[in-house]
Amino acid sequence: MLYFVSPYGHGLKPIDVECMKRLHHKVNIIPVIGKSDTLTRPEIIRNKIKVLEDIRQHGIKIYDFPECDEDETDEFKRQDAELKASIPFAVVGSNAITEVNGKRIRARLYPWGIVDVDNESHSDFTKLKRMLIGTHLQDLKDVTEEAHYENYRAQHIQRQSINNNNLSPTQAKPGLVISTTNGGNENKVEQLLSEKDAEIKKMQAMLEAMQRQMAANAI
Repeated sequence: MLYFVSPYGHGLKPIDVECMKRLHHKVNIIPVIGKSDTLTRPEIIRNKIKVLEDIRQHGIKIYDFPECDEDETDEFKRQDAELKASIPFAVVGSNAITEVNGKRIRARLYPWGIVDVDNESHSDFTKLKRMLIGTHLQDLKDVTEEAHYENYRAQHIQRQSINNNNLSPTQAKPGLVISTTNGGNENKVEQLLSEKDAEIKKMQAMLEAMQRQMAANAI
């Protein structure tokens, strides 16, 4: 999940802290400073430091980059270190295509010059894109499925089981087997697992379709 932080707030606002604390156990949070072209380079650096300080102070868990394998190339390790050092990513967005020196680029035009969205000296957008659809795509999927989703599923099943055990058979949700026997509880859990597995497969299919679209647009 990309969580956009205002460039004008000098760190996280109370609503950012509350929102991120409610989400950080459910999704991978990747903090992003939007509209970074409104800030000078020193302001961007100070803002990044302040956002990270607020994240640590409030115990917010953001996406944790995995350590590089020993057999990775030096170039990959260098790029990975650059990505880690760029958190939170300071990005600029634009839908306008402009031609500069015979090259068509996505940019924002100002009286004083041009901000090239894909120029790494202007914006972290290229680094963010590289991370999301390139170097860390599989790890993001694995952490989402093996940690966040499994935690959510276990908590949901526990709550559902407690709720259903407190209901009479006529009050129970259709399709769920309510019973005080172990067999009834097993059937109920299995059905909940099946329903949630179907939901996650649907979400994964949608995510893969979005990633293919992003990759096609990036070409």
